[in-house]
Amino acid sequence: MKNELNIVGIQADLVWENPAKNITFFNDTLNNLKSKVDLVVLPEMFATGFTMEPSTIAEKMDGFSISWMQKVAKEKQLALCGSLVISEDNNFYNRFVFVHPSGKLETYDKRHTFTLAGEDKKYTAGTKKVIINYKGWKICPLICYDLRFPVWARNTDNYDILIYMANWPLARIKAWKTLLKARAIENMCYTIGVNRIGKDANDSIYSGNSIAIDYLGEELSGLAKNKVGIISARFYKDKQDEIRQKLGFLNDRDFFKIV
Repeated sequence: MKNELNIVGIQADLVWENPAKNITFFNDTLNNLKSKVDLVVLPEMFATGFTMEPSTIAEKMDGFSISWMQKVAKEKQLALCGSLVISEDNNFYNRFVFVHPSGKLETYDKRHTFTLAGEDKKYTAGTKKVIINYKGWKICPLICYDLRFPVWARNTDNYDILIYMANWPLARIKAWKTLLKARAIENMCYTIGVNRIGKDANDSIYSGNSIAIDYLGEELSGLAKNKVGIISARFYKDKQDEIRQKLGFLNDRDFFKIV
């Protein structure tokens, strides 16, 4: 088990439906990291932006973007995660892909498809909550609109980290920051939210405001709006475990079954 986890989130101005240009940007950013990193988080649909035309842009699980992720993870000996438009079994998914340093893949399909943008009409919603084990840490991966549904994130699995990747628009950015802190506090866990900046082909404007938060809701790292760059934070498992044991709030949580 690794007690300290160094985590980086990359905030980008995504180029619309252009995986080659987006991956070139992320590759250059990763090559310029100055210190040892355990885990890198990319935004939602990091290769394309939040497109509702999956039939023209979707990749397979052995496609260009995932092959690049595996190559980087192996070469740099870090874990890399981001969501992609994936085609599988005649369905399209907004899929969170987590690549271990070995190249091993773990995935989570976005459960709450964003009806306001018609995502539910184009993409198949996921049905399973996933917990990823990495270096002794239990990670709960979630995507954008999932943030609005606390029941789905409820820490009944004793996970240590919540990861949210998003294309969350400027018009509702106050909700983004407020809900990220709420999820961290109520689940007593480190939380990182990685968002994009810029303007997409649908004229949606994004301000970023990526942030890393601790188990008490304190901000560890953040980026101002409209800035390309990284957030970086160091998570300490022993400190989180100590506070959980001392305060005991998770002992009083409700247990339930989602159907």
